[in-house]
Amino acid sequence: MTKKMKKTRNRIIGVLIAFIVLLIAEHMGAFEAFPWYVSFVIFLIPYLVIGYDVLRKAFINISHGQVFNENFLMMIATFGAFAISEYTEALAVMLFYQIGELFQSYAVGKSRASITELMSIAPEYANVIQDDGEAVETDPEEVGIGTMLLIKPGEKIPIDGVVTEGESFVDTSAITGESVPRRVSEGEEVISGCVNKDSVLKIRTTKNYEDSTVSKILELVENASNKKSRMENFITRFAKYYTPVVTIGAVLLAVIPPLLGIMPFSDSIKRACIFLIVSCPCALVISVPLGFFGGIGASSKMGILVKGSNYLEAIAEASTLVLDKTGTITKGEFKVSEIIPAANLSKEEIVCLAAGAEKFSNHPIARSVIEYHDEIHKNNSSLTDDKTELTDIKEVPGHGITAKLGAEDIYVGNAKLLKSNNIEFKESDLPGTIIYVAKGKLFVGTIIISDTIKEGAAESISKAKRAGVSQVIMLTGDNEDTAMVVADKVGIDKVFAQLLPADKVERVESLLDENKNGKVAFVGDGINDAPVLMRADVGIAMGSMGSDAAIEAADIVLMDDDIGKISAVIQIARKTLRIVKENIVFALFVKILILFLGALGFATMWMAVFGDVGVAVLAILNSMRAMKWTKEDMNGKVRA
Repeated sequence: MTKKMKKTRNRIIGVLIAFIVLLIAEHMGAFEAFPWYVSFVIFLIPYLVIGYDVLRKAFINISHGQVFNENFLMMIATFGAFAISEYTEALAVMLFYQIGELFQSYAVGKSRASITELMSIAPEYANVIQDDGEAVETDPEEVGIGTMLLIKPGEKIPIDGVVTEGESFVDTSAITGESVPRRVSEGEEVISGCVNKDSVLKIRTTKNYEDSTVSKILELVENASNKKSRMENFITRFAKYYTPVVTIGAVLLAVIPPLLGIMPFSDSIKRACIFLIVSCPCALVISVPLGFFGGIGASSKMGILVKGSNYLEAIAEASTLVLDKTGTITKGEFKVSEIIPAANLSKEEIVCLAAGAEKFSNHPIARSVIEYHDEIHKNNSSLTDDKTELTDIKEVPGHGITAKLGAEDIYVGNAKLLKSNNIEFKESDLPGTIIYVAKGKLFVGTIIISDTIKEGAAESISKAKRAGVSQVIMLTGDNEDTAMVVADKVGIDKVFAQLLPADKVERVESLLDENKNGKVAFVGDGINDAPVLMRADVGIAMGSMGSDAAIEAADIVLMDDDIGKISAVIQIARKTLRIVKENIVFALFVKILILFLGALGFATMWMAVFGDVGVAVLAILNSMRAMKWTKEDMNGKVRA
């Protein structure tokens, strides 16, 4: 609680005690022996103590031409109550209004805290290692790419980089929402905002501070509140017209009935005061954005960054989920999945030939063959390694690699390579990237390279469907056979394969035309996904391994690349919208009811106080439920 809130709280407690004493004294008839002005002054003093800031704001706003707001309404209503000698009600209205404002400040503070916790991830300094080995504290914004940094235990990693020395656990919870520390060692990437736990690390920066993960996150959070949902915009427009209309109604109610001889001025002014008090739109103006703010805060605690309440509203309406394959459903890590011998060579011998031919290549497919070769030889030292015996290694563009093993030609590549050299072979129809290996003119075997499906991908897609997504579609530039195998394993409904980036945009646009009653969400991670992320109703990017272009183009960012959190953000969004709608319906119903009763003379000033302050407090408390979301909620029963 801030100092200002504590000061207001103390004022409220003091005036509340005075109000109770005055209420008891009035009930006992203590003021009957005194002239009216004595009672007026006795009630005016606590009124000014509790309401001076409201009155000051009202006068300042009036001087700036901003008349119709809650401060003006409270001032006019309480002045009217004093004018008809309803001193108790005047003090009560201002007191309970301030209590409502305190609740509002507390709720907004709690909601904001769930987001501003992220602000603590901003590093205050970076330990730059000088030429003499000394570390000097430097502003992170002044550190360039390739700079060596020293990260001591307990310090935040200030800039994205690669570990060059040391091994330690890093706490990534502030970035990814994952509570289990991750062990990093030499050669591994680390992201800014994480906390080094137990050992000294030296890292080499790979980005400037403004391009680092922590800087991007803070920028997203700071801009999130600027993008309002349709409901927030509606409430803003509604309040703009509602308050003046009700105020004019109150003036007419105060003046016309006495002029027509229907009732005395004292009764009409009292009814007009009730109108003014109830007309204050605090319950709507505060609780609706507070609900969305709470939803964004709950998402951030889960490691999900939502860039604005409009995107939270959109993902709640998602009926079609479209996913890119590589890096989203699969890891983008190619592995040898199968080796099929075709001659008298063993699987190990086939891999040795292929690895020997690929040893100078940096292509991901080539690296996967070399890694598999190194792994099997590490685990079985009795194998003969002829990888280094190949000579005269040449790359044939678009076909593969040729080499020599002694005097014999070696061919490692696709079907075109073997066909162009008149080598008979059996063409494989298995999904994946196919590498054929031949020795001389003899076809010796096939190596199948496949991308690795992410752990939990099938369960994540199942959760998304249980959360209300009606269909899940996969878009990929890969061949159809490979795509169908992945789709079958994870539960994809439709597959569109062999697509270029422009084809993906075209496909999403057709889905947008087909889904008139729901939203289309697209999940991707690469630079080539950026156009699709921008075109979809909701773009969701991978924040850890995704490209900067994808993160910039997306509306929602999954900081730890866990697609299982898509179902979580859908559930959070739907819960938030449900709470916001409850507040709107409840507030409007109660206010309209009391306005109607007030016009007919059945409502009291106390009912008006409840219609304003009571409804606002209840709506604010209801909005705070949007902040309550845990991993147990995500892993438990899915709620629509």
